[in-house]
Amino acid sequence: VGCPNKIKPMGGDQSPRICPRCHNASMFAAKSRTWFEFCFVPLIPLQSKEVWMCGICQLQTVMQPDWAPPIAQPGYSHQQAYQGYGYQPAYVQSG
Repeated sequence: VGCPNKIKPMGGDQSPRICPRCHNASMFAAKSRTWFEFCFVPLIPLQSKEVWMCGICQLQTVMQPDWAPPIAQPGYSHQQAYQGYGYQPAYVQSG
């Protein structure tokens, strides 16, 4: 017995948008629905809302009429703030 959320992308304009948390062009419009489940079978929809969701950092924000993430322009690439110094993951080989 549980009440998990199921998230499905919405139709319509699905142009990539910039996530305010991770700054990647990976936000999309989705519908989040909470279901009552019994033995892993969704039985009753309890709540539904439209959200913006980031496919990378999993940020979810409820859609508001006066705000939407900015649309990523063609050729957009996220620039990391600390290139060349600071934390270097183990899989990066230097010099």
